[in-house]
Amino acid sequence: MRVGKPVPALPQPSCDYCGVRASITRYGDESYPYRKDQGPLWICTACQAWIGIHSRSRRNVPLGRLANAALRDAKSRLHDALEPLVAGKVRRDGVNAFEARAKAIRWVATELGFDPLPPSIHALTAEQCEQALRYVEAFIESRRSGHGSV
Repeated sequence: MRVGKPVPALPQPSCDYCGVRASITRYGDESYPYRKDQGPLWICTACQAWIGIHSRSRRNVPLGRLANAALRDAKSRLHDALEPLVAGKVRRDGVNAFEARAKAIRWVATELGFDPLPPSIHALTAEQCEQALRYVEAFIESRRSGHGSV
């Protein structure tokens, strides 16, 4: 009999696209989508949707929601669009890139009224990524043209 705090159940995300429970896959497994080891993933093999696991997680905590190809592409494009702003924040304020990126995501999410605020880019939906991408591109363009705000 265990005495003390109860141990919470291990997370096992369900696929947002088909509802199937995701399973953990690692480098070398047949369903692992990467050519080299990038760490374990939660994957829905039916939809080819996956998400990474926090790097030091002993409990295999997912980074966010499972992402299909369209969502992974939207996240990647948003990430690329934010990079000039992240680099500027790192230079200007001396913060590390992870902190600067998190602040950038929070800024965009707050500006666009996302509720609840996503803890990271991994929690965004495809629609939110597209909306954030349009906002960031407009912001950068307004800065280039000297108009100040979006």
